[in-house]
Formats: sequence, structure tokens, C-alpha cells
Amino acid sequence: MKLTKVIVGVYAANCYILADEKEGKSVVIDPGDDVKDIIDAIDASKTKVEYILLTHGHADHTSAAEEIRNKYNAPIAISREDYNMMKSRELMYGKLIDEVDIYIEDNQVFEFGNIKLKALYTPGHTPGGVSFLGENMVFTGDTLFKRSVGRTDFTGGDFNAIMGSIKNRLMTLPDEMVVFPGHGSKTSIKEEKMYNPFL
Repeated sequence: MKLTKVIVGVYAANCYILADEKEGKSVVIDPGDDVKDIIDAIDASKTKVEYILLTHGHADHTSAAEEIRNKYNAPIAISREDYNMMKSRELMYGKLIDEVDIYIEDNQVFEFGNIKLKALYTPGHTPGGVSFLGENMVFTGDTLFKRSVGRTDFTGGDFNAIMGSIKNRLMTLPDEMVVFPGHGSKTSIKEEKMYNPFL
């Protein structure tokens, strides 16, 4: 398994490419901008993109999704709640040209090669925010950051909801679980339990 992080766009969002190199399959998580950089990283992995997984609908996490889909013929997956926000052109939300391919359901499993990622609904930053849980890692989008949490002052944000998502879904994961957020550096569930001021 190989994980590549590409920092994209003016908001320095993290786009992740998680690959099973042995099986030649991968997923792209949150392709927000800088399409060429993302394509270069995908091509360097020498894998077939099985899914484009979006943690939420904000433009800095979705803007390159359509181009990545068109190039690699990979389905885009996002929650119905956040896609509805995108369709209504709410502030900060991106816009997909066509209908999405997969509406993510809570606890839905995405398999590629020998890797599985389970979708966990973690709303609050947006109405349909999703985290993706692997064997020893979790991709939290803009729900949980190192020493911080996602902002909730944009349309559809809800502070009580995001705190509930963090405390009831993410903080119940094993302490050693590595957290890969939508911005900034990685952390762990244990570190955030100990040092996150919001907790």
C-alpha cells in the first residue's frame, strides 16, 4: 500500500492517492485543484483509479473531480446532502458538471485491490460530511484537524453536529489510528484526545 499526498489550490487542501500497487488499483480522495499535479501523482503510481471519493462538497476539495473522472473513467462518490448543496450553488461549494455516480451511504465500503475504505458519516462542517476509514488510517476531510476542528460558519455548518461526529464517531476509533485531514499535517486519534483544545 502506498499513500501519496498532493497539496492543491489556494487553500492548500490535501488530495490523497491511496494505492494498492501490487494489484494496480487506487482511489483519489478530495481532488480539489491543480489537476496536472494530481494526474502526475496518479500516473506515477501506475495504478487504475477505481473511485474518486469526496469527503464533502466544498470547492477546494472537489474542483478537479470532473477532470479526473473524464481522464480515468472513475466514478465520483459524494453524499447526497453535499451534492444537493453543490447543485444549489451555496457559498464555498463546488459545482459538478454532471450527476455524480455514487451517493455515499453511511458505512458503505469501497474496495480496490486488497484495500477497503468504509464511509463514516461525520456531518457538521457540511451537512453530508464523510470520513473514510481504513485498516489503520482515517481520512477526515475538514471534520478533524491536528489540534483543531472544521469551521462551521459556512452555509450548512453546525458546531454541535461536528462535535458529535468527532466525539461519537472518530474518538471511538483506536488510539493508534492515523488521521489524515483535509488540510495540514497528519495526527492520530490518541494525540487529538490528549491535545485538541476542542476536546
